[in-house]
Amino acid sequence: MNRMSITRYLIEEQQAGRINADLRLLIEVVARACKMISIAVGKGALGGVLGDAGTGNIQGEAQKKLDVLSNEILLETNAWGGHLAACASEEMDHSQPIPDMYPRGNYLLVFDPLDGSSNIDVNISVGTIFSVLRCPDDVAIVGDEHFLQPGSAQVAAGYAAYGPSTMLVLTIGHGTHAFTLDRELGTFIMTRRDIRIPEETQEFAANVSNQRRWETPMQRYVGELLQGKDGPRGKDFNMRWVASMVADVHRILTRGGVFIYPLDEKIREQGGKLRLLYEANPMALLVEQAGGAASTGRERMLDVQPTKLHQRVPVFLGSKREVEHVVAIHREHDASA
Repeated sequence: MNRMSITRYLIEEQQAGRINADLRLLIEVVARACKMISIAVGKGALGGVLGDAGTGNIQGEAQKKLDVLSNEILLETNAWGGHLAACASEEMDHSQPIPDMYPRGNYLLVFDPLDGSSNIDVNISVGTIFSVLRCPDDVAIVGDEHFLQPGSAQVAAGYAAYGPSTMLVLTIGHGTHAFTLDRELGTFIMTRRDIRIPEETQEFAANVSNQRRWETPMQRYVGELLQGKDGPRGKDFNMRWVASMVADVHRILTRGGVFIYPLDEKIREQGGKLRLLYEANPMALLVEQAGGAASTGRERMLDVQPTKLHQRVPVFLGSKREVEHVVAIHREHDASA
């Protein structure tokens, strides 16, 4: 059996001229960090990493011990390689330039070190999300403002899912591919190439406990889904919700569906629940590269121009026809209003 490692895949992409050596090595370092996080997650209570860290992040959320540990792993492994100019993390108030003692590269790394951390203590899948941007030319000191690039500017994006097996799902702008960690070999092996999300679906992922606070078009859309074959959609839909974006999106990449985290009255002032740079943009790129679609409900996700480092947005992504239907309902509502 010819099994392709992530290293071989990246070398072949470099030889084909689709990435350069620095980006190849950067992705390999991120993959190495994900292996380290996977080990910590896998130990659970045996590693003393469960529970709260006693600190909070900039969003005012209580940090778990594994949040802090995962953030430190990603920072430390990427600090000295010479591929990065700076990092930005969901767990840090501001971006962090590469220390002066190390060589500086031409890329910016953005990451959510441990997505779905509310699931850690109950042994449900969590993950790491990352995105790579180019550092603008002639920038002497990298600041938060240099990360404010639309999702279409990403040169790579991916996530690691820490479940029964650890998987790394990656795009460098030429398809979306999945790699499974072979724990004996200690390397990621390609197990799915050129993932394609079915255009049609009968499955959605949403936190319906927030339904009473949703906007009118969202109320209409999910209402139609819940009516099933007796309603205007003419077919029954299943709902799945893990409360870990990595796990929910991974299921959609595997078998189709639509992931929904809309605007509601509780989060209206902050613009949404999910972070544009750390969660929405990298997932949108992965989904689009797999033939799906991603939107805020009113704008293509990858076209949104960020205005701040921790900006939040509504998110609709997954099977193309379903996302198009969501957008059409929002446009119809806005036009009538």
